[in-house]
Amino acid sequence: MLSLSDKPISPHKPQKPELHRKNSFNSLKHYLPRTWLIFFVFFLQILLLLVARNFHTSTVAIRRQHLPESPAIAAVHGGNTECPSGKVFVYDLPPYFNTELLENCHELNPWGSRCDTYSNDGLGQSATKLAGVIPESLAGAWFWTDQFASEIIYHSRMLNYRCRTLDAKSATAYYIPFYAGLAVGKYLWTKNYTAEDRDRHCHMMLNWVHDQPYWKKSDGWDHFITMGRITWDFRRSKEEGWGSRCIYLPGMRNITRLLIERNSWDYFDVGVPYPTGFHPTSPSDVTTWQDFVRTRARTTLFCFAGATRGLIKNDFRGLLLNQCYNSSGSCRVVDCGGSKCSNGTSLILESFLGSDFCLQPRGDSFTRRSIFDCMIAGSIPVFFWNRTAYSQYEWFFPGQPESYSVLIDKKEVLNGISIKGVLEKFNKDEVRKMREKVIEYIPRIVYAKPHEGLEGMKDAFDVAVEGVLNRIKDQEQEGFKW
Repeated sequence: MLSLSDKPISPHKPQKPELHRKNSFNSLKHYLPRTWLIFFVFFLQILLLLVARNFHTSTVAIRRQHLPESPAIAAVHGGNTECPSGKVFVYDLPPYFNTELLENCHELNPWGSRCDTYSNDGLGQSATKLAGVIPESLAGAWFWTDQFASEIIYHSRMLNYRCRTLDAKSATAYYIPFYAGLAVGKYLWTKNYTAEDRDRHCHMMLNWVHDQPYWKKSDGWDHFITMGRITWDFRRSKEEGWGSRCIYLPGMRNITRLLIERNSWDYFDVGVPYPTGFHPTSPSDVTTWQDFVRTRARTTLFCFAGATRGLIKNDFRGLLLNQCYNSSGSCRVVDCGGSKCSNGTSLILESFLGSDFCLQPRGDSFTRRSIFDCMIAGSIPVFFWNRTAYSQYEWFFPGQPESYSVLIDKKEVLNGISIKGVLEKFNKDEVRKMREKVIEYIPRIVYAKPHEGLEGMKDAFDVAVEGVLNRIKDQEQEGFKW
């Protein structure tokens, strides 16, 4: 569809000579003496030079007027060469929806302050206790990062994203920097709060966004958001149920949602990697780490880090722990009962670094952060549910599951199959190839420390945002179906 400024002129209306210089010139030349004809041509040349000069000056002025804070963003205004998928406009939400939540970080959890946890733009405190476990040169790239910090991490990165635009009209997508997970987190654990409390922030956010002119042009199809908890924390179906109703609220339907665990049947849910402790500061940090895990001596066949769920009948984790303990030195166990595996321990990383395979059952939901801790350490994940990874993180993992992982059906484990027996059947070359595939994909599952990302290398943030931009462009195609 043509814009108003590009509307074609009706052939039935008389044309003004100045709108069609070539035709006007042809019509006038029969009536002008030769000297006037020469003067007329000379005048047109001067006029064109003046127009070109003014156009250049005004273009430079516009660019200067909209210069953003980050040099990375400034480069974007020079053209679309670095942003083939389009640009993102970041809404300037009222502080109530993000920064005020962080300023009141001591209120986010009923058991204690979360201020250290969510400090440093969501990365948390430096992981000083990993000294001696990781290469000394990478000490500045490791942090005690909380698994629910992705909203803060994405917001910080988005403000400096190389494909961010300050001109909303030129944007392909619109980012809503609402900390939905932090907003609902404080209301989840006690009975002192109502369903209305858990829904309040999301209701108000949607009211604000729906008043924006760029929402109205697409009814939200080109909008997206990061929600830092699993999707089920935002899908309360009954007043007395768990979590908020944020995803079910009117107006949320068409917004693409980046979540650490998605509903596999909801097109608008996109699963993104859990934040881990490794946040490389440069591409060389990534290659140094890849070389480190590639050459690591691994003394055990497999490992398991986790705790039993004592209140669950036929607890699957309990079965894994028993098999691990009974595997005659082939399995290393990190029993995470109580708070043994809370942020600040090196035991889990050491276990993954020393094992060929790591067992990854479902967590409190279908996914768990341990999947990514395991893979970053170069250990090969062993899954027992398809929904734990394969239908969650398609943008980030290889397309052939068997190239980087092992799937043992949970029913076979319940029927007594030996996990050790299954894993021993893989020869050294097969293990090496799977590990190499895991190592190859490490950049795609980590979040870089620099606000501008890693030059020449895509991390999880880059993959996620480019994926969203491509989806939005696909939705605009005629005949698109989701």
